[in-house]
Amino acid sequence: MNTNYKFAIDRIHKEYRNTVNNEALNKYVSLYRAIKQCILNKELPHDWVLPATRVLAQELQLSRTTVNKAYELLQLEKLILSKTGSGNRVNNNHDSISNSEISKKKIDNNRYPAISQKGVSFLKNVTLLNRPHDNILAFRPGLPPIDVFPVNQWKKLLDAYWRHIKSSGLSYSNSTGIEALKKSVSNYLNVSRNIKCSHEQIVIVSGSLQSLYLITNALINTGDAVVIENPLFPNVHSVFKSSEARLVPIDLDENGIDVTQMESIKERVKLVHITPSNHYPLGTKMSLKRRQDLLLWASKRKALIIENDYEHEIANTVDNIPTIFSLDTEDRTIYMGTFNRLLHPSIRLGYMIVPNYLVATVAAIQEHSHRFVTPSIQVVMNQFIEKNYLFQHLKNSIKVAKERHDVFVTLFNAYSKHMYIQKKPFSSFHVLALFKEEVSISTEKQLIQDLRSLDITVFSLSKCYVGTTKQKGLILGYAALRPHVMTQKLKIMAPLL
Repeated sequence: MNTNYKFAIDRIHKEYRNTVNNEALNKYVSLYRAIKQCILNKELPHDWVLPATRVLAQELQLSRTTVNKAYELLQLEKLILSKTGSGNRVNNNHDSISNSEISKKKIDNNRYPAISQKGVSFLKNVTLLNRPHDNILAFRPGLPPIDVFPVNQWKKLLDAYWRHIKSSGLSYSNSTGIEALKKSVSNYLNVSRNIKCSHEQIVIVSGSLQSLYLITNALINTGDAVVIENPLFPNVHSVFKSSEARLVPIDLDENGIDVTQMESIKERVKLVHITPSNHYPLGTKMSLKRRQDLLLWASKRKALIIENDYEHEIANTVDNIPTIFSLDTEDRTIYMGTFNRLLHPSIRLGYMIVPNYLVATVAAIQEHSHRFVTPSIQVVMNQFIEKNYLFQHLKNSIKVAKERHDVFVTLFNAYSKHMYIQKKPFSSFHVLALFKEEVSISTEKQLIQDLRSLDITVFSLSKCYVGTTKQKGLILGYAALRPHVMTQKLKIMAPLL
């Protein structure tokens, strides 16, 4: 018997016996009341498939006519919905239920232990995150051309993994990642970015936020100073602020973070977080001299640098400036990369290279928290790299993204009277739209809300600033949309722009 049917029958049978024992009713009325009570008590979840009338009649030793009548009464109250080919499904979202049966109880916090100071900090700063949970592609930043991802290649590799997996492979895995993938990532970074490191320094993670979480837990105490670019990615801001670090925002110029401003910092700085290949969100590329100046500053201050190189391949298609990690001779650079922004976000796979003295500490925190990334995904990613599929896909993605970038910029500037796309060479999967005239933050916020009502997701530029906002605008992703869809969405946006 279908497991879902068995679950439902057990619940209904129990309630039916109680109803029959307590009241002298027609059998179909008793059954109707029993199923209704199960639905109201949430014992049968919303959208749960009820047993077929024949099955339920047989299990409860009732006639099929009795079950049909009970189901008809439930359908009249819209407690169950009937669809041809889908059977009868529980409708637990009905107004009569949500208003009278599922009212939320007010929580009395005095009855429970106090939430920790760090827990309160994370809760307070969660609004800083740019993490809308939806399937909207237009024009959400952070999305590569996901429609060109080689699904069949990935599927074949995954199928092969499950065909050949041994039972021992279903046990626990190394917290920092499987050795084969770490070696492949190390080799890939050596060839593509001139980064030379031991594979033992590499930690496989689910993405950049997890990397930052591990690093802040390894290094940051309450009040420790962390230098950040201003503006910066709000998710980075949120993690550091939630970790109770003291943030020291530093402005950028045309060469990247202003190291001369950093010279005036009096206190001890533990970390500097930067996005040198392609600054988020302004797109500034840090010059070679500025990278060298930053390393010199960090050496004098005994600080570590977090080099968040989230779109290296796209940003370095023309001018390939050496990474800070490759310039560092003192092992004080934490290098972060991600496959989520190159392949697709749902893959949840990234990596970081940590200084040797931090390897054991980060591994211990990983062991206590996230434990490890799913081994099947790691094995497939390793094969994806080894078979040269990654290089081929990135080459194709960059080509497609460049074409879509040029179309998007041309169309946006044509449709918009009050905004324009920031002039800069193609180097990212997102672009900045700036206002031609000065506007308030509330105007920017209202525009984002209006676009959201049209199923268009964009991010706020003003939200990226710590302290005084210097620019307002929109951060838009264009790479995930085919040109004809992009055109349709921009036409819808036009009246607001």
